[in-house]
Amino acid sequence: MAALVLTSAGAGGARAEPAHVGSAACVGCHDTAGSDWTQSDHAKAWTLPDETTVLGDFDDVTFAHGGQETRFYRDDGKYLIETEGPDGRRRAYEVVGVAGVDPLQQYLLSPEPGRVQTYDIAWDVEGERWYPVFPGPPPPATDGFHWTGSYKNWDGRCAECHATGYSRNYSPATDSFAPEMAEIGVGCEACHGPGSDHVAWARQPEDARAAAAQPRLGLTVDPGASQQAEVMQCLSCHSRREAMLDGNPPPGTPYHDAFSMTLLRAGLYGPDGSILDEVFEGGSFLQSKMHAKGVRCSACHEPHSATLRAEGNAVCTQCHSPAGNPQFPSLPLRTYDAPEHHFHPEDSPGAQCVSCHMIERTYMGVDRRRDHSFRVPRPDLAVTGSPDACTDCHKDRDAAWAAAELEARFPDSPHRGPHFATTIAAARLDPQGWVPQLLDLAEWREGSGIVRATALDLLGAVPDQAAADRVIDLLPDADPLVRAAAAGTLRSLPPEDRLAALAPLLSDPARSVREAAAKALLDANPPPGSPHHAALARARQEWRDALMLRADFPETHLQIGGAALQARNFSLALRAFEQAVRLDPQLVEAWSMVVRLHAAMNDAAAARDALARARAANPGNEGLLQLP
Repeated sequence: MAALVLTSAGAGGARAEPAHVGSAACVGCHDTAGSDWTQSDHAKAWTLPDETTVLGDFDDVTFAHGGQETRFYRDDGKYLIETEGPDGRRRAYEVVGVAGVDPLQQYLLSPEPGRVQTYDIAWDVEGERWYPVFPGPPPPATDGFHWTGSYKNWDGRCAECHATGYSRNYSPATDSFAPEMAEIGVGCEACHGPGSDHVAWARQPEDARAAAAQPRLGLTVDPGASQQAEVMQCLSCHSRREAMLDGNPPPGTPYHDAFSMTLLRAGLYGPDGSILDEVFEGGSFLQSKMHAKGVRCSACHEPHSATLRAEGNAVCTQCHSPAGNPQFPSLPLRTYDAPEHHFHPEDSPGAQCVSCHMIERTYMGVDRRRDHSFRVPRPDLAVTGSPDACTDCHKDRDAAWAAAELEARFPDSPHRGPHFATTIAAARLDPQGWVPQLLDLAEWREGSGIVRATALDLLGAVPDQAAADRVIDLLPDADPLVRAAAAGTLRSLPPEDRLAALAPLLSDPARSVREAAAKALLDANPPPGSPHHAALARARQEWRDALMLRADFPETHLQIGGAALQARNFSLALRAFEQAVRLDPQLVEAWSMVVRLHAAMNDAAAARDALARARAANPGNEGLLQLP
C-alpha cells in the first residue's frame, strides 16, 4: 500500500516548472542589486518608446545618406521614421521598440505583421547625431541587408539577448514570428532563472525558510557555484554562436546543450585569435590565461550594474601588483602600473593596461569593444596578418619597429617564440599543406579548447589513416569544442569506419557534440535494430529540430542544401537553395547551386530562368556571368 501511494503521488504530483515573476518582484527585496540593475545597460537593452527612453532627435529632422533621406518626427505622441520600405516606396513607420542606451541607440520598426526589424540609421548617444550603422551605400529594398531584409530581423537575430524568457516562435509557413517573453530588457531572471520558487521560499517565515532550504535558493542556476557556471551563463549572450534551442534557454542550461560556439574563423578573428568582426568577447576570453586560471567575468565586471569594478588600471591591479591576489597564487608579484613596465607617461593612453593587452575595435560605427584574450603584444606576429597593439597607437611606425622595441625593453621575455598564429595563418591558405602542424595544435593539451578545435576545423577531412588515428584519439577530449570539431574531420573515412569511431559521440552529454556527429554521419545507414541505429536517429532529429528553429536564416538553408547534396537528395537540395536566395537574393553561391541542380535534373528551361533571376539580382557578378 505504501508503495502504491508513493507511486501514485509521484505520477500525479509532478512538480511544475518554475515561472517568471518579473524584475519588479526581485528589486523589492534586493535593494542594492536592484538599484544597480535598474540603471544598467542590461535593464535598458530593450525598452518601449517614450519620453524617458528615446534619446534620438525626433524633432522633425531629416538625415541623408547614400542618396536616401530619412525623416524622424513625432505625431500624436508616436515616434515615426519615414523611409523606404520593402517595396521601395517611402512611408512612415511607427517606432515599436528601442534597442540599447549606450553608446548607440537603434529603433525597431514593424514593416509588416509578425516581423520587427532594426532600422540601420542609429542615434550616436555621445555625439548626439544620426549616423549610418553601416557606412556603405544603402542596399536596395530587395537586398537581404536592407533594413527590412532577413539579416536585420530583430525577432530572430537580436531579441533573445535583449529580453528575458524569450521565445521567437517562428513559423516557416507564414515566414513570421509570434514572440513571447517574460520581460523586455535583460532582467534579473535572464541570469538567475525563473523566480517563482525562490519567491515562494522567501515569503515563508524565517524558521520555515531554514527548514525548507532549497538548492540554489529555488533558482535554476547559481552563478557563484563555479567559474564555469558564471562564465558560461554570461557567454550565452556574450559569444558568437549558433542556437540549438528557441530563444534564450533557462539559465543553468549547459552552454553546449543550447549553443554551438563559432570557432576562430577568418574574417571573425585574426590568426592569433584576436577579434576582428563582432564576436561578443566570449571566444576571446576562452583563449586567455585568466580563464585557464579560474578568473570569472565578475572579477572585473560588477554583474548588476554591468560596470567595471574600478577605474582604469585599478581593475587590473586588483591582481597584477606586488600584493597579488591569494585566489591566484601563481601570479608574479611585481609592479605593472608603472613606467618601468609600460614605458609611457603616467596617465597617458599608452599607460593604460588595456591599450596593450586588450586591443580595441569599433563596431556599428561607434561601439568600441575590447579583445578579452588579454594577450601580450606580439608585433612579430604581424607577418601572419595578426593585429599589432603597438602600431594601433603608433600609426607612424611599423611592426618591425615595435618588435625591436619590445625585444630591447624586455630582452628575457618568455612571450616570444612559436605561436599558433603561424600555423593558423598558413593553414587558412593551404590546410592540406599544414596537416602535421594542425594535428600538433589540436593535440596541444595545455591550449585553449577553441584554439585546438579551430585547428581541427581548418584540417577539414583527414587525408590518411595516420591522421585519422590521431583525430580519433581526440574524440574523448574533455572539451566539447574539440570533440565536436574532431567529428567533422573524419568524413573521409568509409561510412562504416566513421560510424564505429563516432558512435560514442551520438550519446555525448553535450548536444552540440551529438549534432556534430550526426552531421558527420549523413551517409551512414545502420540497419534498424543495430546498436547505433536509434542513437543516430535521435542525434539527427536534434539537428533537424535546431535547423527548423533557424529556418528564417538564409545560412540555415545553405546548411540544409549542403547536407541534402551529401545525401544525394537533389530535390531537397534544390528547395533549400531556392529558399536561401528568396531570403537573400545576393547569395551567389546558392544561386549557382540552383542553376546547376536544375541542369543536373535535365530541366534546361528552369536552369536558364534561375540564371536570369540570379543575374538580375546580382548585376555584373563575375561568377554568375561565367555560368553557361
